[in-house]
Amino acid sequence: QVQLVESGGGLVQPGGSLRLSCAASGSIFSLYNMGWYRQAPGKQRELVAIITSGSTTTYADSVKGRFTISRDNAKNTVYLQMNNMKPEDTAVYYCNAERFSFQRWGQGTQVTVSS
Repeated sequence: QVQLVESGGGLVQPGGSLRLSCAASGSIFSLYNMGWYRQAPGKQRELVAIITSGSTTTYADSVKGRFTISRDNAKNTVYLQMNNMKPEDTAVYYCNAERFSFQRWGQGTQVTVSS
């Protein structure tokens, strides 16, 4: 089964940028739809972006135009480039892999946007 490890989280100022990475192992990465989700304190986990096995992308309205999801199948890695970040983006960000309704989650990485 695929295993996911997120990295790249941290503290960033409003208007700044951050790039998250999700490294996958243990399965055929290219066959999975990949996604980034986030969960802010006191809120439910929400979808941020999805990139399918065919590289079709979908974004939440709140991040559209600011965030970009991409994948490098040769490196078994999914990225989330976050630009023009806002305090509302503060959350734990989780990587997700999906194939035929099977899902695997990473451990999450904290992103804090604050001045």
